[in-house]
Amino acid sequence: MARRIRIGIDTGGTFTDVVALDEDSGDLVTTKTPSTPGNPADGFITGVEKVLALMEATGADVTSVSHGTTVATNKLLEGKVERLGFVTTEGYEFLLEIARQAVPDGYGNSYFWVKPPRIVPADQVRTVGGRMDYEGNEIRPFDEAGAVAAARWFRDRGITTIGVCFLHSYADDRHEVAMREVLRREHPEAVVSISSEVLREYREYERAMTTLVDAAVKPSVSRYVANIHERLDAIAPGVPFSIMKSNGGVLSADEVVHQPITTVLSGPAAGALGAGLVAARAGFPKVLTCDGGGTSTDVSVVLDGEPTLTTEGTVGAYPSKIPMIDVVTVGAGGGSIAWVSPEGTLKVGPQSAGADPGPLCYAKGGTEPTITDAHVVLGRIPPHLLGGEIPLDVDAARAGIDALAERLSLDPVRCATGVLEISAWNQANALRQVSVKRGLDVRDFMLATFGGSGSLLACRLVDILDLAGVVVPRDPGNVSAFGLLTVDVKNDYVQTMVARHASLDLAAVQKTFDELTDRAAAALDAEGFPRDRHRYVRTVDLRYFGQAFEVRVPAPDGGAGPVDAAYAGAVADAFHAGHRALYGYDFAGDPTQQVEWVNLRVTGIGPITRPQLRDLPSRPEAHFPAAGAASASSDRESLSDPGGPDRGDRSKTTTRRVCFDADAGYVQTPVLWRPDLRAGDTFDGPAIVEEFGSTVPVHPGFRCEVDRLGNLVLTRTERGGDR
Repeated sequence: MARRIRIGIDTGGTFTDVVALDEDSGDLVTTKTPSTPGNPADGFITGVEKVLALMEATGADVTSVSHGTTVATNKLLEGKVERLGFVTTEGYEFLLEIARQAVPDGYGNSYFWVKPPRIVPADQVRTVGGRMDYEGNEIRPFDEAGAVAAARWFRDRGITTIGVCFLHSYADDRHEVAMREVLRREHPEAVVSISSEVLREYREYERAMTTLVDAAVKPSVSRYVANIHERLDAIAPGVPFSIMKSNGGVLSADEVVHQPITTVLSGPAAGALGAGLVAARAGFPKVLTCDGGGTSTDVSVVLDGEPTLTTEGTVGAYPSKIPMIDVVTVGAGGGSIAWVSPEGTLKVGPQSAGADPGPLCYAKGGTEPTITDAHVVLGRIPPHLLGGEIPLDVDAARAGIDALAERLSLDPVRCATGVLEISAWNQANALRQVSVKRGLDVRDFMLATFGGSGSLLACRLVDILDLAGVVVPRDPGNVSAFGLLTVDVKNDYVQTMVARHASLDLAAVQKTFDELTDRAAAALDAEGFPRDRHRYVRTVDLRYFGQAFEVRVPAPDGGAGPVDAAYAGAVADAFHAGHRALYGYDFAGDPTQQVEWVNLRVTGIGPITRPQLRDLPSRPEAHFPAAGAASASSDRESLSDPGGPDRGDRSKTTTRRVCFDADAGYVQTPVLWRPDLRAGDTFDGPAIVEEFGSTVPVHPGFRCEVDRLGNLVLTRTERGGDR
């Protein structure tokens, strides 16, 4: 009898993480395999084959595969955008040049701010006559002859990726659709994105940029998805294959090629969802997530199990005004390079050694010390990865740190701890961006750490930010892949409809909501969800008249009811409350301050069955004697043992010399194998908890408790550190 196995695969910079769920037994199996940057599909397929072998299963047992990919993200972050054309309304050819007056990180010490390079050079922009107004009325007819000339111009120059954004096409898209038909006829090789399908929302620059980003990543995403789909079919013919979206939902791979921009934060979104689910079930409603990988660290906010969303995100230098989980990324991953500035100061990142060649300790040709090398030298991670599968070259790491320390005239131990201190403050600043800058009090929040390197600086982050504590899920290196098994199908639809609240056309609002709901329903139908399982959530963007930006609020009871005066009043009340929560004030009850409705939104949701988190067995004794469990025979210097203990030797606690503080130096520290821990076990730092895909250093002054779900919960037993 065939089994029913769902697989989640998240591709990271260093490793591809895999989680498989046996839906009949409820068993979860996790594993990792090195990523293959040259062709990420190779690592994906290797991961599928590896997890099926571990489960003694075949492709016939697989019922679905969900994937978090970085293809679109890396394309934009690396700036490797292929030749791109842009078609816009006549007279607006410099729309991208005008852009916005938004200076990143303030002016600093610079007298001038140079805008980032255009995604489309000015000489690859064509304009076409015709004009709509903001209400969708045609002012000038579409210039068919001009459209043909533009299409032929791109064809003759071999520009095969084109974005189309006409003025006010969010109100009426007839001219954009006509332009696409001309391109199909005159330039059939072209890949085309039109703004009315990518983002049906006003603000011309953001809509144009979002459309161009969609077009820019469409060829790469299409090739990648087609490659994986073909190779996956050879293993599990006809298996449903879905891609994680930035908004916290998934979409079938066949549809994703038409909406590639929705995947720009695919991996980080899955991690935030997975960590949010684990933290909520562990009883932590307010959580900051910290997803540490080989190249970067992603942080986000999760409230009551749901990550916060934004439409003001950017990927690299490019604004992307699509619904996405509010994630801030900082170049502080395990492969981030430590270097000396021209002024002679120590810097860490954002440059990264990546997966290839990687840190010095990988012995794959790396030439500069990294965060991982500092951890190895200080003994905070073992001299191997993946439970001994990948040995590390400790001597190479030490030589790199020694050379860096000599350049800085520092003791090597102080140099290594300095590298980690800078990395911790970089991560702390990213966490402040998603919390303190959003008006949240971080002292009320737990920090959920995951990813291969996410937990390495957890205790230091508690000190810096004065957090409530840390929760480390089971198999933290695979939380993003686990998150892919918890994700509903989700599609977002928006329509700009600017109107004063006092003169709101309730029938028009109802009609727009109904049209958006019909589009959401059609998409869920195509994904195979019966109508009785569809869920729809309405939200509205509002502002006070004269403001430039909006506050998004949920409609009453998810928005399913008829739009009448009471319904509209409830939306306005929610706006006043939301404005006060964000900015500390509101104008409720002030007749001189009018509320303005701006955008109507509908999200269509197709729910899936989420994995059940099983309780971890407990042991008879209430206290796990970590500090005294190591015998003299197991006391050894792990830094001189690059192979490390194999997985069969982990039933006994060992020790190794670890440096948590440069002043205190190295201390003999218990090393625990996490699979041996049981619910209710508690121990005080210093200690190191190791497992197959991750390591958790428990600093002096911290206590670790294993909760009923197997999470490690770290809290301070004494005050300390800088805040």
